[in-house]
This record gives sequence, C-alpha cells and structure tokens, in this order.
Amino acid sequence: MALTGTQVDLFEACMPRLKAIAYRLLGSASEAEDAVQETFLRWQAADVGRIEVPEAWLTKVLTNLCLNELTSARARRETYVGQWLPEPLLAGDPLLGPADTAEQRESVSFAVLTLMERLSPDERVVYVLREAFAYPHRKIAEILDITESASQQLFHRAKKHIAAGRTRTEVDESAARRIVEEFLTAATSGRTEPLVRLLTADAVAIGDGGGKVPARTKPFAGAAAVATFMRSLFVPNQAARRLLGGSAEVYVSSANGLPALVVLVRGRVIGVMCLEITEDGIAAFRNQANPDKLERATRQWAATDHGEPVLRIG
Repeated sequence: MALTGTQVDLFEACMPRLKAIAYRLLGSASEAEDAVQETFLRWQAADVGRIEVPEAWLTKVLTNLCLNELTSARARRETYVGQWLPEPLLAGDPLLGPADTAEQRESVSFAVLTLMERLSPDERVVYVLREAFAYPHRKIAEILDITESASQQLFHRAKKHIAAGRTRTEVDESAARRIVEEFLTAATSGRTEPLVRLLTADAVAIGDGGGKVPARTKPFAGAAAVATFMRSLFVPNQAARRLLGGSAEVYVSSANGLPALVVLVRGRVIGVMCLEITEDGIAAFRNQANPDKLERATRQWAATDHGEPVLRIG
C-alpha cells in the first residue's frame, strides 16, 4: 500500500527514537538500522489509516523484531571468538539518542550495554524503554503483551542485575579528559608505576577482536596487570607497528558517551578504546578492535576534522 507524504513524514519523525531504541537493544548499529528498515516496510504494508497511535504501533513492531534478533544473537554469542563488546558510536552519532539524564547516558555506555547481555530479552526491552526513554509500565506492558505488574517485576530484576555489575559514578567532561591525557603520558613513559597510580585496584582491560585481529580471550584484571598491558600498547616500537599494520595515530575523543581513544592506521579506524573513569581512577578499558564493528566509525571519522593526533605509534 502506497504511503501518503504525511505518513512517510510521521515515520521519519519517529525514526531517530526507533534507531536509538534498537541500538540499545542490539548493541549493533548495523542491526539497529536493519530493524528500523524492516519496521518501515511493515508500516508501508499496513493499513496505516486504521492505526490509532502510530508511535506505539511502530515501537511495538520494532521491539518484536529486536526480540527475535536478540534470541538468535544469544546463539551467535556462544560461538563468538573471545570477548564480545558492542559496536562503538562516536560523538555526534544520531543512534546515541537522548543524553539529558545520567540514566540515558549510562544506558548507551559500553559498560551497561555489555552488562545487558546478561539480561533476558524481555528484561532488556523493559530496562531500555523505562530507563532510557521513560516509557510508563502501562505502555511497556502493551508493547510486550504482558501485565503492568509483570513489566515492573522485569524492570526490578534488570535493575538489580545491572547494579550488581557496576558501582560507578560520573566524572565531569573536563576532569575525564585530563585523566585521559595523564593516562597517555603515563602509558608512553615506559614505566608501569605512573599507570598503576591512575587505575583503580580492580581495573580491567577487555578487547574484542572477534577472531579477526589479535585480542586476548580473557580480560586483564588488576591494576598491575592492566598497567603492564597498556605500557606495551602505547610505547612506540617496531613490534607494535607490525601488530597494528603500520604507523598508527591516536586521538582523544568520546564514544558511547565516554572518553575514548580512537586509533587510526592509514585513515581507517582500527580501535576504539572506551575508558570508564570514576572518582577513584580509571576502572576499565574496553577496546573494540573487530574490523566488522568499526566500519561505521571509520566513515563517521572521515566526515569530520579532528585536528592533530595526540600520539603516533610505530
């Protein structure tokens, strides 16, 4: 059925929110955009004139598509090589969605997106719609075809699981950037002691190579182990150059709402490392190095000017 211009405009007005929901549910920009495209096709095929609340209808269709994708994604995760991390979104990416509250910013962070992998699909939907988009439980219940009480229970369980995985606090942007710059100075000093002082005692370093590039299958844990690993990454040497595939340029930026180091080789993003910074120091490094998950970042990076790199390796 052909859509009128008004009906197309209505969908396009909802599209940014639909994409932001889908990314939080799936942790993949490409899969999120596919889900939104399929939602449009179903909107196009529907008797739109009989749909009383288009926004609710579109959200329900999208959510059901994401639920199906989450079920199959669980099976894929079981055979995934090494650690799984989300596809990073650089600053300004429209898929990041709303960022007015601490809850909205946190819901798109690498830390929480990774923790959401522990939730059931329904728990994840309820958590995202309630925490990031402030949907009332009544509307969430209608989307999932459950009772309002069941939605509240799912949200309570999801919050409990997420809270158990982290006890973090936000650090303001200027302080976070200063800590990142201090980290780079320490990492390139060739000594572990300055790095250890910047880390929390239980700091971790996690890398996702997806079996496509070298990445440790288990996280580095503890300040000493993480500091030793970071020193080996950032001290320029021929071995690092061979591992990176050429001379690398490192920029300070942000990804998924967190301070990040973006690493490029010959104009291609080969790594996005998100730093989780707390009042006690750097608590986690999450590095996305899987080339399949960096294509969007490369395109976005090339579209804007970022000045000079803060570091060259190799």
